[in-house]
Amino acid sequence: MSSIRFLRTFVAVARRGSFSDAAEQVALTQAAVSLQMRALETELGRPLFDRSGRLATLNAAGRELLPEIEQLLELYDRIRTPRPPPGTYAGTLSIGAIVSCMSTLARIVSQLKSEHHDLTIRLSSGKSRELCHKVESGEIDAALVVGTGKTPPGTRWKRLYQEPVCLITSTRVAGDDPRELLRTRPFLRFDRGQHTGAQIDRLLRKLGVTPDDFLELNAIEQVLDLVRHDVGITVLPLLHTMRWKDAAGLRTLPLPSELGPASRDIGMVERRDHRLQDVTAMIFERYSTLAARA
Repeated sequence: MSSIRFLRTFVAVARRGSFSDAAEQVALTQAAVSLQMRALETELGRPLFDRSGRLATLNAAGRELLPEIEQLLELYDRIRTPRPPPGTYAGTLSIGAIVSCMSTLARIVSQLKSEHHDLTIRLSSGKSRELCHKVESGEIDAALVVGTGKTPPGTRWKRLYQEPVCLITSTRVAGDDPRELLRTRPFLRFDRGQHTGAQIDRLLRKLGVTPDDFLELNAIEQVLDLVRHDVGITVLPLLHTMRWKDAAGLRTLPLPSELGPASRDIGMVERRDHRLQDVTAMIFERYSTLAARA
């Protein structure tokens, strides 16, 4: 049905913000996308976009229609797809995760696929910010990410657990005063372009300490390996997946109590309109159970 295809292209353009980016998502040429949108505007009797160069942003009419078109497409997909018997699941789900969550998620997904042979689950790894963007744009259905306190439009957020943020040093480093250690030891900083790194930077400024930055890296495991080898010290969340009591070569120190509770949230962000919400709810429940046992 050409009208349905045109509506899917319209949603892709609305989410991506340009015909060229939408063309990649819907597997068409940019010219074909442009022609479809002209045809849709003609059929609906009004322009839907403000076109400026490569950009194609929704005008007032387009913004008004977007939620109704998304609901129509969701209803069409439900009608088109036969419902599986009660207790079974079928279809395709795309879910992402930050690196520290991927191992547990992969175990859960492997088990689900063995239980439901008509269920396809595609996994992708990435940083929280890019995964949230993919959920918002509809590229994936859900993701396990670091909470930011902001929920992208059209999505919902559920917290799984918290990870306390602590000072981490090599066992060869003496002293228990976080401020003194941060002033005198080389500091290994986590990427400030990520939410966790920005949160740590705010904590350091609140602490009134300007550390001697030695390196800034975007992989927590890499930072911890350098700390273990006494290259420097760091401030990081205590990953839920690590056995910190058995972490050879590392010791953790709490940050000063006057900072208040310092932690980061890990949870699931998902689109409100995807079709396999029963499956993401099951994944969330199983992940919560495993996290409580850790």
